[in-house]
Amino acid sequence: MLQQLFTPTVQHVLDLIGIFVFAISGALLAVRKNFDVFGIAVLAEVTALGGGLLRDLVIGAVPPAAFTDLGYFLTPLLAAALVFFLHPEVERIQTGVNVFDAAGLGLFCVAGTTKAYEYGLSLTSSAVLGLATAVGGGVLRDVLANDVPSLVRWDRDLYAVPAIVGSTMVVLCIHYDALNPLTTALAALSAFVLRLLAMRYHWRAPRAWNRRSTVAEEQTP
Repeated sequence: MLQQLFTPTVQHVLDLIGIFVFAISGALLAVRKNFDVFGIAVLAEVTALGGGLLRDLVIGAVPPAAFTDLGYFLTPLLAAALVFFLHPEVERIQTGVNVFDAAGLGLFCVAGTTKAYEYGLSLTSSAVLGLATAVGGGVLRDVLANDVPSLVRWDRDLYAVPAIVGSTMVVLCIHYDALNPLTTALAALSAFVLRLLAMRYHWRAPRAWNRRSTVAEEQTP
């Protein structure tokens, strides 16, 4: 069993914070899409729990934590209710929400990678599932909202890359028997800081070399 960075209680609280922030982003998108209250709740739940649910199903951790811990299910509903009544105020603190979202990205990519490895997956597969844990909910959110997932759009700041960096650092530490609370925290912090820098300086992944496309480029809102 790999070492845990936090006690189970602290880890649970951090999970709920990450779930809450991801749910906020899903609920806000639902409001922008003019969804009703049920749609807001669904997008909040999917965004918050989708990545972890996918990971648990792949590794066989059933029933998934989303269905065994009532807090995991209720936290997105709380976020949805907050956005439903106070979405103009929440929009005004979007920068702060993005910072917490980046923190959740760092925590989830690391937690997803370590959990996958503990269930017997290879290092490469564990890193992939760490990435899926961090970004899977956002992909499902965009698909349900009939948007091209931000994960694959060239006009979005780097999101998957920070998660890949965090997951890769974890599996390298496992490979060299160097995974401990300090290196785990460093991996999560690296993903967090890289995501913040990407948002600050609008870092984006390169498109195809010598691209010659006739498709009109969509403007970033």
